[in-house]
Amino acid sequence: MKKEELLKLIFAAQNKDQKAQTQLINIFWVDVFSFVMKKIKDDILADEITVAVFSKVLNKLELYDPNFQFKTWILTIAQNTIIDFWRKKSKETEELTNGLEEVKNAYAKSPEELLISEEEEREIKKIIASLDSQYQDIIKLRFFEEKSIKEIAEELQLSVSNTKVRIMRAKKVLAELLKKQ
Repeated sequence: MKKEELLKLIFAAQNKDQKAQTQLINIFWVDVFSFVMKKIKDDILADEITVAVFSKVLNKLELYDPNFQFKTWILTIAQNTIIDFWRKKSKETEELTNGLEEVKNAYAKSPEELLISEEEEREIKKIIASLDSQYQDIIKLRFFEEKSIKEIAEELQLSVSNTKVRIMRAKKVLAELLKKQ
């Protein structure tokens, strides 16, 4: 794709043109997924991280400087997302090895804490119920039933790339609604 065409597509995506956003994702998906897969070596995790990368790309699109290669910019975001993933994983591993006593304490919640967490769960479910039905389905399948992107695509009869885009958009809409609460 010529640089002028790509810049036009990026500009349209910056202006929230969903077709342009989807086209950008489709153009660069294989490059980003391959890059992530080389570092992670787990196709399910690589898929998750790639979705996160494109979510960041779309959220930060206005920060892109046309003086630099777009692919390089995206791969830099991918690299930083991978670093964040390894830091988080390292921290989780460290927390898991901090002892049995902490695990016991984590499960020994007071009645007040249990009531608050149940209340938060009801609020989140209420917000999800207020979403468009296609977002509700995506969120339910992905986060409550913990299905893979491929399984969701098959169940909803969508392409895998379209499913990934819908997951990103559903997460974004849900996050915005949760911030307002």
